[in-house]
Amino acid sequence: MRLQDCNPAMPAFKVTLAYDGTDYVGWQRQAKGVSIQGLLEDALKDLDGGDVAVAGAGRTDAGVHALGQVATFSIERDLDGATLVRALNVRLPPAVRLLAAEHAAEGFHARFSAKSKTYRYRIWNHDVLSPFERRYAWYVPMPLDVSRMARAARVLEGRHDFASFQGTGATAATTDRVVFSSSVRMDGGAVVYEIAGDGFLRHMVRAIVGSLVDIGRGHQPAEWMAEVLASRNRTRAGQTAPAAGLFLVGVEYDSLAANR
Repeated sequence: MRLQDCNPAMPAFKVTLAYDGTDYVGWQRQAKGVSIQGLLEDALKDLDGGDVAVAGAGRTDAGVHALGQVATFSIERDLDGATLVRALNVRLPPAVRLLAAEHAAEGFHARFSAKSKTYRYRIWNHDVLSPFERRYAWYVPMPLDVSRMARAARVLEGRHDFASFQGTGATAATTDRVVFSSSVRMDGGAVVYEIAGDGFLRHMVRAIVGSLVDIGRGHQPAEWMAEVLASRNRTRAGQTAPAAGLFLVGVEYDSLAANR
């Protein structure tokens, strides 16, 4: 159910969530397993007294985390944002938290109104895996050439066909995407890859990271990234990096489209 199909008398909300995705099957409700969408819809049903359809900005996979997932829904109860945050957080598990809630502009939709999304991937590149990093990073003990990885990452900026980095079983109508920024840096003890774009294919970020690690380990030169991108062939790229290191950082909207 999209917001434009809802009863206009029902308050439409835009909410921002953070979650540790380790123990969940992903954002989207599925026949088996516990999903973030399912947890939120169940909490809203308990709060509002009936079924509530929730739309998310991005369908994060099993094990993927979020710092700023955005969702939209309409409810019967007339609540302010602060009250809604408190009411839902007492109904959600500690691994899932509403950070903010506000009334949305007419026609606003978390997914279809989004202008850009930012993802971050963390690689723990040390001899020993910290027990505090095992749920939130890919452990790569071999030395990585971060400057080489950074040069390769910049190749992805702009409009390209990203078919080489699309996971199997994907059904996207087109594999063309615009990447606004693509960078690699050190952040404390982690190698961090961050990418912002107008949309992402299934497993796209994780396939890019797998390719960057091949480059960082010296298995491929930095120039190889351009060859993989041009090939439009998934078998040419690196492995799909583990889900644990991936975070949906945030979603951007036109300011007038998001709020009223």
